[in-house]
Amino acid sequence: MKQVQETDSHIGPYLNLYQVHSATFDSGILTNTQVHEALHKCRVEKGWKLGLSMSGPNQDEIIREALKINVGDEQSTTATPSTTKQKHTRLFDSVQCTYNILEQRPSLALMEAHNAGMDIIIKEGLANGRALLYPKLAEMARRVGCSTDALALGAILAQPFQPRVLSGAVTKEQLRSNLDALSVAEKLMGTEEGKEVLKELMDECKMESEEYWKERSALKWN
Repeated sequence: MKQVQETDSHIGPYLNLYQVHSATFDSGILTNTQVHEALHKCRVEKGWKLGLSMSGPNQDEIIREALKINVGDEQSTTATPSTTKQKHTRLFDSVQCTYNILEQRPSLALMEAHNAGMDIIIKEGLANGRALLYPKLAEMARRVGCSTDALALGAILAQPFQPRVLSGAVTKEQLRSNLDALSVAEKLMGTEEGKEVLKELMDECKMESEEYWKERSALKWN
């Protein structure tokens, strides 16, 4: 695999997660057993964990399909060939997907992945800035006493699938504000008022997934 060799030569000593970008049903990553075995070989030989990222309204379906992918290692417990057992290992260790107060469709699949032991990484936690335009978010942020971005990210951190949330900050000020999400999440999980705020926010900001991705595809990108 050319990309694996290039990655290893440039940053191999510092790498602990090798992630397939933008997995889809059409790309073949979910069905190509040769690729699965090659990726598993990287994990065995290099100690890398393996993950995949995804986008689109069918993220939940991709997550569930990824959970089904196992690779086998033959391990002999004795010197007798007849007692050799096949140990199956789930291929992917982590999943990275879009989830935020607007796009909540993947939540059940993310919970299933978390329960299976996968690391959950969330991207686009502010919905490319669109979440910050919602009046309900501003209203709830005033109630909590925090910035809108801290509440939007804190609401993700407070989810039961225990995600890591990527910050899209491009300035020091934005990063500092984003980091307040850690304390906001504690309030949302640890107090009755916080739990009420979290439920109201998620219930009232949720969009239909297809509409969310239609709007996202119409955004102008720099």
